[in-house]
Amino acid sequence: MQTGNWTLISEFILLGLTEDPLLQLLLFVFFLLIYIATLVGNVGIMTLISVTPQLHTPMYFLLWNLSFIDISGTSVIVPIMLNNFLSKKKSISFPGCATQMFLIFTIGSTEVFMLPVMAYDRYVAICNPLLYRVIMNNRVCVHFIGFIYSVAILNALIQTTLTFMQPFCESNKISHFFCDIPPMLKLSCSDTTINEAVLILVAGVLIILSFVIVLISYLYIVLTILKIRSSVGRTKAFSTCSSHFICVTLLYFTLIFMYAKPVSRTSTIKDRVVSVFYTLIIPMLNPLIYSLRNQEVKQAFRRATRKKETV
Repeated sequence: MQTGNWTLISEFILLGLTEDPLLQLLLFVFFLLIYIATLVGNVGIMTLISVTPQLHTPMYFLLWNLSFIDISGTSVIVPIMLNNFLSKKKSISFPGCATQMFLIFTIGSTEVFMLPVMAYDRYVAICNPLLYRVIMNNRVCVHFIGFIYSVAILNALIQTTLTFMQPFCESNKISHFFCDIPPMLKLSCSDTTINEAVLILVAGVLIILSFVIVLISYLYIVLTILKIRSSVGRTKAFSTCSSHFICVTLLYFTLIFMYAKPVSRTSTIKDRVVSVFYTLIIPMLNPLIYSLRNQEVKQAFRRATRKKETV
């Protein structure tokens, strides 16, 4: 349907990662395994935290929410992605695309804001252990979570609304495996300067600010760890913190690469590969990084396993 020189688009085509049929089949198996691992790992952590009274603390309350976010994010992307690997028509409706973008940005923003809170929680626990229960109590955590979700929803609403207010007339083919803002702005036939400015200002600044808070928190944590007299204690603390920090750094750098820069008019496979890391790989790794290297989680898992064996 034509209106002047503009075409009213009712659906979009997600081009995905490749058009090679054999490679698509291999990627289907690969991402299906990643999705299963993500679900098993995060659901396992959520269940363990829920049924273990010893883990009903602010740290694990935040970790439960992080697992919930990771499951939600991958579930918004992966089922459609897997279907498109096996389908000839890799389409998504206009409302479906808008809904997916809103959910992805809500979930992504929530994780970006959650990590500084988790880093601050660890800072208080390690640097001010005597005041931990006063500073990080249940009420404070609930307020943190409420604020995080509110800001994330507002950010997603602004970004999605501005994107879908654009007239799409160049094409309906999105060079990506989900409805993301940069590849969608490339389809617009009008000036996207305001959209790009808002994306960089809101998403970019919030991502960088969150990362700076994480950096400062870990800096204080490292300085405190260095004061530990026991070399075994220092090694153990550094081992845990380093794995956390590597995972967080990988997430923020990939997000900065995607959203804190001007939108390029040329699509590259590099952008899509980078997106795989922060949407699919990191949610799979989070249970390993944050939980399976944690002694309290290991002990809770052993207790739960023993109870199951004795039943």
